Amino acid sequence: MDKKVYLTKEGLEELKKEHHDLTKVKRPEILARVSAARDLGDLSENAEYVAAREELSFIDGRIDELDELLKSVILIEEGSKASGRTTVQLGSKVTLKVDGKKEIFTLVGEWEADPVARKISHESPLGKALLGKTVGEKTEVEAPAGRILYTIVSVE
Repeated sequence: MDKKVYLTKEGLEELKKEHHDLTKVKRPEILARVSAARDLGDLSENAEYVAAREELSFIDGRIDELDELLKSVILIEEGSKASGRTTVQLGSKVTLKVDGKKEIFTLVGEWEADPVARKISHESPLGKALLGKTVGEKTEVEAPAGRILYTIVSVE
């Protein structure tokens, strides 16, 4: 995986927690299930053995994926208070005005994107449109409902 994975400190902690849980808790539990099912005898007709092996395979795949992700992480400096910048960048909390209403979004890497929590990926159409912009600038984004005009009110 050559692609960089941009994460906030919280996002990195979540991935590390999931990795730990899978390697130290779930995988040993599944290995015990596989072993117990194997001891039941005929493996060709042993549904428990087949199910446990499939689950083990899934968990091993996710562990491998997390290993690769964790090798490629670039930590996002959250907010621009530390740098004193007013330019939208990864980690920025951006207040936008759209159709007379204010909306607040946080710009994050794609692995942390969560539209319900107002966390948008820097690779999304809105994220791409906001990157590098400053307070007062306007940007238009093509959406399924048509073009939407956003005005940047503040950047934190």
